[in-house]
Amino acid sequence: MPQYLLGIYQPDSGTPEPDVLADIAARLDAVTDEMKAVGAWVFSGGLHPVDAAKVVRASGDDVLYTDGPFAEGKEHLGGFTIVAAPDPAAADEWARRISEITTLPVEVREFQ
Repeated sequence: MPQYLLGIYQPDSGTPEPDVLADIAARLDAVTDEMKAVGAWVFSGGLHPVDAAKVVRASGDDVLYTDGPFAEGKEHLGGFTIVAAPDPAAADEWARRISEITTLPVEVREFQ
């Protein structure tokens, strides 16, 4: 069955208040439990803040290490879920539910 990356993009500007974040986490846990129950969930995880990122670029014998994100922007990949879905529409539905809960954009991309 095809697998899809559901990439959750969050703004660089802070996080929600703890009570709001707790509600979001509880609702996401419920969707994750549902994904597991139907065999769609593969794995998921949150990422450290973007200032902990590093980009490595190799060119011949040279290697360039750059701190932070590789692109200028006001959003960054904050976490992801990998799902197995029979078709793109099913993956889109999981992404819709995550986006609805988090109010954040979710990128859907199928693995090759």
